[in-house]
Amino acid sequence: MRSTLFLAPLLAAITTTRAQHVKLEIPEVDEYVHSMLGEFDHWTHYPGPSPTYWHHPSPRPTKPVPPKPTNQCAYWLADIKHQGIAAFNPTPSTYQVFRNVKDFGAKGDGVTDDTAAINNAISSGGRLGPAQGGSTTVTPAIVYFPSGVYMINASIIDYYYTQLIGNPNCLPTIRAFPTFSGGLGLIDGDQYGANGLGFGATNVFWRQIRNFIIDMTLVPGDSSVTGIHWPTAQATSLQNIVFQMNSNNGTQHQGIFIESGSGGFMNDLVFNGGNNAAVFGNQQFTMRNLTFNNAVTAISQIWDWGWTYKSININNCTTGLNMSSGGPTAQSVGSVTFIDSSISNTGVGIATAHGPNSQPPTAGSLILENVVFTNVGIAVEGEGNTVALAGGSFTVAGWGEGHSYTPNGPQTFEGPITPVARPASLLQSGGKYYERSKPQYQQYPVQNFLSARSAGATGDGHTDDTAALQRAILTARAQGKILFVDQGDYLVSGTIYVPAGSRIVGESYSVILSHGNFFNNIYAPQPVVQIGRPGERGSIEMSDMIVSTQGQQRGAVLFEYNLNSPSNSPSGLWDVHARIGGFAGSNLQLAECPTTPDVTVTADNLNQQCIAAFMTMHLTKPSSGLYLENVWLWVADHDVEDPQLRQITIYAGRGLLDQSQEGTVWMVGTAVEHHVKYEYQFANTQNVFAGQIQTETAYYQPNPSAPIPFPYVATLSDPIFPNTTTLAAGNVSIPAADGWGLRIVDSSAINVYGAGLYSFFDNYSTNCSNQGNGEVCQDRNFEVVGSRGVTVYNLNTVGTHYMIEVDGVDVAYYGDNLDGFVDTIALFRN
Repeated sequence: MRSTLFLAPLLAAITTTRAQHVKLEIPEVDEYVHSMLGEFDHWTHYPGPSPTYWHHPSPRPTKPVPPKPTNQCAYWLADIKHQGIAAFNPTPSTYQVFRNVKDFGAKGDGVTDDTAAINNAISSGGRLGPAQGGSTTVTPAIVYFPSGVYMINASIIDYYYTQLIGNPNCLPTIRAFPTFSGGLGLIDGDQYGANGLGFGATNVFWRQIRNFIIDMTLVPGDSSVTGIHWPTAQATSLQNIVFQMNSNNGTQHQGIFIESGSGGFMNDLVFNGGNNAAVFGNQQFTMRNLTFNNAVTAISQIWDWGWTYKSININNCTTGLNMSSGGPTAQSVGSVTFIDSSISNTGVGIATAHGPNSQPPTAGSLILENVVFTNVGIAVEGEGNTVALAGGSFTVAGWGEGHSYTPNGPQTFEGPITPVARPASLLQSGGKYYERSKPQYQQYPVQNFLSARSAGATGDGHTDDTAALQRAILTARAQGKILFVDQGDYLVSGTIYVPAGSRIVGESYSVILSHGNFFNNIYAPQPVVQIGRPGERGSIEMSDMIVSTQGQQRGAVLFEYNLNSPSNSPSGLWDVHARIGGFAGSNLQLAECPTTPDVTVTADNLNQQCIAAFMTMHLTKPSSGLYLENVWLWVADHDVEDPQLRQITIYAGRGLLDQSQEGTVWMVGTAVEHHVKYEYQFANTQNVFAGQIQTETAYYQPNPSAPIPFPYVATLSDPIFPNTTTLAAGNVSIPAADGWGLRIVDSSAINVYGAGLYSFFDNYSTNCSNQGNGEVCQDRNFEVVGSRGVTVYNLNTVGTHYMIEVDGVDVAYYGDNLDGFVDTIALFRN
């Protein structure tokens, strides 16, 4: 989570509302939203065609595919016994986690208005809706849609901590009546109220929508109807959705509308028709495997800091990607990385406002790598409709525009660049980086699943489930079954070992929650979840899970990955997150871990009870072959259960440490936040793909400074921090001992396709990151030591005085790379 901070060209006013938050008013976005809302009062409608869709199976399955059930629409998630509990809900014995919309009266017959029934399925049970605002973890829900056509006349209102899941074997259709009105989107992910977005887009965590057809074709083409309104933050996803829109001349339909937030990830989406098939505005996102057919504009990028597109296919559109928002005098798009993609039969492939005199100077940074253009009029259009890259039919190996450091700079460039020398172990057929969608196991009958609760674990947040959960994992593997971890909080007092061959899927983010003395020795750290043992070969799959700690856990390593997995069948973690503190049951909330900005915090008076983890994720030296997709490793900066979302102080030593000697690691849409020493560290490793990584420095630093309270460990290549501050112009003091966002130490072939390294706070004050204050939250945030073959595309920093340090030398001063609220370098290579 971060403060709600947006790109400066869009900024009209910043009004401080709390110590934690900054409220922004964005005229262009507000005008767009209000114009759409105004349309709802006078829409007219007409019948349209029936939908078609594509289903995207996961490539390269690692297990033999069993025969389909006799009933082709059977899906194990609908058939399995539902025993999940919300452990810390006020009434866990009666609270309903899994909800089938047909049990709430939805018909799915293509005739009946199912709006009220679906909204009742989502909202029942005292759940948190946008009208209340805030956030909570105590009312999780899966809202399941069997196959059918669900007619609606107003928006489906999404609630907090909700997974909307359709049947992947027979995708359900959500179809708007011709008379549809009364909401922003067929599905509204964060409904507007009198005070703006209900949840606040940068605080909307832990939710999904997957396996649907969103059909707008009955709504007249001249009505501004939207499929999904999705302002969102981390640990959220859209997957396997088809958007059916009007494609006639003059159409105003759009598939997705995002105007704010701090996301995020989405994949496997198809957009047919529409004016702006997708409208995207958010701090950062990774998007993979999106297909656009017959739209006026496939993607309208209204603002961002950094965005990574992979495996995008744009066909028969007027414009592919329009990132010219704001125009050349006030570009609102910071940077875009666009790789392994294709654009065909399209007038303008990518429209930008970038040029020799465009402002801000580094806004509109663009990197293309392995992009196929076929019958495209202009490949890249620049400022004033100039031709930056001519059209035709060809493949771009590497091209870009912006500022470069190779490793020194800045150099301003626009034109071909040498692409990354991609390690063969990271590639699939055709030379693209390997990718694989989250398995939903839809090909398996319910008999192939073992429930953790049926196997004896309770998940009640109070009973020690160590032995029962371990037994369930080993039993499922021995029987060749998939372990279904029913929703719950599984308290463990010892390491949970996950052997090669395991397949584990949670229910609405089931939680493994460590506690006790075993994890509390800062000098003898222990893994909470140990994936393989050193020397073990094979692979595992895990999805829809959270690993957390309860109370003081000074020696807890939440994930330890040891497996040596083959590159053509790597282990995978999808929608698997760490959550350290700030939630019900953590014993690390506002009452236990308040902020103390007015007290000088030292190693002697620090709140020892809030030392909550030693490290969050460790890829050990003998490990290799790990695919991470949509993984958020979060040390809480605020109490999620507090109605005011007040800040807290939690100490966790290290974020993600990759020491894999062989490497071969993919990080697709990952984020690591608020650790003491660093967020990402690559040490003595190689062969890494990282797409749009995102970090934040701990909000309390430098009070105390890093590395307090964690000792130095040489075998982990810990950084050594200075014990002084530095002075900027005007004798402004800059903390020199804040945690690193990214460290690359004695490593090679580290390829970062988009990075947002943010430092918003100095002892809980945002003055240091206010535009014009000199970016003085911390001195440095990205360090390269003894490494070669490092490439970073579109590095975006906030609050950092020097953007890059190489072998102890500062090589990139923020003032040379101004991009509104952020500072941007399009290409760094060492």
